[in-house]
Amino acid sequence: MQPSPLGPNSPLFVVLNAGSGSADAAETREIIEQGCAAAGRRLRIFLVDERTTVQALAREAVERARAVDGVVVAAGGDGTLNTVARATLGSGLAFGVLPQGTFNYFSRAHGIPRDTAQALQVLLDEQPRPVQVGLVNDRIFLVNASMGLYAELLEERESYKVRYGRSRWVAFFAGLLTVMRGHRHWNLRIASHGVERDIRTTTLFVGNNPLQLLQVGIEHADAPENGQLAAVALKPVGVLAMPGLLVRGALGRLGNADEVLSFPFESMTVKAGRLHPPRRVKVATDGEIAWAEMPLLFRVSPEPLWLVRPDVAPELEAAKQ
Repeated sequence: MQPSPLGPNSPLFVVLNAGSGSADAAETREIIEQGCAAAGRRLRIFLVDERTTVQALAREAVERARAVDGVVVAAGGDGTLNTVARATLGSGLAFGVLPQGTFNYFSRAHGIPRDTAQALQVLLDEQPRPVQVGLVNDRIFLVNASMGLYAELLEERESYKVRYGRSRWVAFFAGLLTVMRGHRHWNLRIASHGVERDIRTTTLFVGNNPLQLLQVGIEHADAPENGQLAAVALKPVGVLAMPGLLVRGALGRLGNADEVLSFPFESMTVKAGRLHPPRRVKVATDGEIAWAEMPLLFRVSPEPLWLVRPDVAPELEAAKQ
């Protein structure tokens, strides 16, 4: 269902998760309030704290916005964006983003600035446009979903961020330490486009973000722009070879490695090996880890997310050059 065109009176319902009580959260809230006041735009902020969850506030924001044909806005990192988008998808409401994360791949791929005041201006000036959403079983993902090594890397990276802070260097070195350990090899049967194939891999990664795929050098980086998802599987390699692959990804040349298999798809079923297959596996969706029942079904959502965004994403266009 396509939302109605936004006008100067369309109110914003913002789920803000920028660290309750912190100076950053207070500053972000002030920027939002001042910007909306200057534009004469009605505003309601739902502040995440220790007493409330993002899920509960996202549901309330959707209910309030539906009553007045407003815009549901996520202000936070990838996990917050995912949760608020999940509540908004299929509601017939427009979805907005005020990025507050470390990498912000979703907003960057859609031309939304990292600066809060500039991102707010996008919300005030632009119209909702359809954006593809990925699904794994019943969970949505905006950027990527994964199982195996990559999901482990994300899980352990969070513990390093708690100890050493959130930065790209912390994320890189946390990943390096993770890949230097031994890892489980998965025997998977993958069915896509009417064809089944057996692969042995340490990780299965499914991308829905062309900017992220371009930056690590995956061959089918344009899949999300063509109504598809991109699957990336890493063939088993020795521990000593893992840092080299990590560096290849950082340099944008991962797709050239012989150890990497990638292909585009619209729908893909993943089953575990025949001997004692697990009933559940850990799956990461936009950095959030949860258990998922096997088999896994990855697919493009039949409904888009109606994101308030510019027509052009400069960083994505520059990455294609």
